[in-house]
Amino acid sequence: MKASNYIKLEFPSLSVNEGFARAAAAGFAAQLDPTLDELGDIKTAVSEAVTNCIVHAYPETIGKITMRLKILDGEKLEICIRDWGRGIENVEQAMQPMFTTGGSDRSGMGFTIMESFMDKLKIKSSEGKGTSVTMSHIIKKRRSIR
Repeated sequence: MKASNYIKLEFPSLSVNEGFARAAAAGFAAQLDPTLDELGDIKTAVSEAVTNCIVHAYPETIGKITMRLKILDGEKLEICIRDWGRGIENVEQAMQPMFTTGGSDRSGMGFTIMESFMDKLKIKSSEGKGTSVTMSHIIKKRRSIR
């Protein structure tokens, strides 16, 4: 599928950039005229993905995170968040609710939340090379009622 519009952002894995990533994703998605609930879902999923990079990929250092957003077929928002950190040893295990490697203060619900708020979630990871999380959400055009 060819993108009708796209952006790519790169930022360091500083916790203050999580809020920026949420706002940027919402601003880009706004062109599809989503509902406020859809915008909230998009912002939450992006927040979880970026927070995972900050907490798990680069736990003791600052690294690079990229976020790509695309509009496909005029209604599909695709979001890809990538890091070059530690990677995930066992993706299947990491996707289980309540599983975390981030200590007792982490809920282990990040992937579960992303999966519940998006239509599709795909995770690719390689130990020592990083992780990419690709999420998509279809925002149907609403007909105006007259």
